[in-house]
Amino acid sequence: MGLSTHVLDTMHGTPGAGMQVSLYTTQGEQATLVKLFVLNADGRNPDGMLYDHASLRVGTYRLVFDVAAYFKARGVALPEPNFLNRVSLDFGVAHAEQHYHVPLLVSPWSYSTYRGS
Repeated sequence: MGLSTHVLDTMHGTPGAGMQVSLYTTQGEQATLVKLFVLNADGRNPDGMLYDHASLRVGTYRLVFDVAAYFKARGVALPEPNFLNRVSLDFGVAHAEQHYHVPLLVSPWSYSTYRGS
């Protein structure tokens, strides 16, 4: 199944189109950049899955969402320093044959995530 992500902007009630996201593999405190991408109009990776079924491995990963830059680009007046700058989600993949979907619901002041389907 693989690994995917999706961002919903809960302030505007829209997908997080245009948000920059980084995907890393992690090992302890060390993180290795795998992919940097900008979300499409649907709030998803324009290339589809981040890892397809054949490529996803058991291990630990990190997704970093550039939240402050996204909201600034949308014209939201943020204080300096802003409350959320980048949202970093560290998660583990225990069963590489399953689908791991990591959505982010975000506003300038809060976020939520879960393992989706």
